[in-house]
Amino acid sequence: MYSVAKILFVSLLVFGQFVGTMAFSETPEEKGLSIAVEADKRDEGFENTVATLQMTLSNRQGAQSIRILKIKTFEMTGSDVGDKSLVIFDSPRDVMGTAFLTHSKILEPDDQWIYLPALGRIKRISSSNKSGSFMGSEFSYEDMSSREVGKYKYKWLRDEPCGDLTCFVVESYPQYEKSGYTKLIAWIDTKEYRTWKTEFYNRRGDLFKVLKFSDYNLYLNKYWRAGNLFMDNVVTGKTTELIWSRFDFKTDLQENDFSKSRLATAK
Repeated sequence: MYSVAKILFVSLLVFGQFVGTMAFSETPEEKGLSIAVEADKRDEGFENTVATLQMTLSNRQGAQSIRILKIKTFEMTGSDVGDKSLVIFDSPRDVMGTAFLTHSKILEPDDQWIYLPALGRIKRISSSNKSGSFMGSEFSYEDMSSREVGKYKYKWLRDEPCGDLTCFVVESYPQYEKSGYTKLIAWIDTKEYRTWKTEFYNRRGDLFKVLKFSDYNLYLNKYWRAGNLFMDNVVTGKTTELIWSRFDFKTDLQENDFSKSRLATAK
């Protein structure tokens, strides 16, 4: 039979465990943010990259158009700015020399410009046109910006199997005005914090694009990069596939290589 003292001790122990659990538990919003922060933290310090890849555009009937391009990225530090990126098309001839520059921001609209050789001029992408198609692909201008943690609010939904791994399923909501999305849902593995799938929901709240990542490789023993990105527009049946053939890290790129004045001569 329990004594009064023993009953009191057990009650206090259970209460202490309950309080401890409450003190250290996270809300779904806090857990979603912590996952995003950890994924971002694991990619810090890459400095800059130069990547070569093939872009394949396909319509519902299977007709294809293939382009070869380079993507250069420059890592920025600071709480109010995002990374800078430069996309340069090398072929085919009708898009050769086209260059697209992004200066990512957090809550403000990204600064984006495109140089079109046929017109011989640089065009600024307006903040109201970020949801438009980038060069006829299923990626929007908004998708071409770096995905900074501060651009979104987050909510962890659940953990579930994804292939041979276990993934966090995290919902994110754009905080900046004029986003083309109401929310994104990402599957991020619990081991290396790599994104394997992202669903995009339009301004009406309907699912309209799904992006799948595959063929991950590890660079410099720290940085994971997917070798294949496949964007499927579930509404139109059109797809865009990006296949990387090369990644170079910590090159001789400088920040001034990502200036508007150099777009026309970018190579």
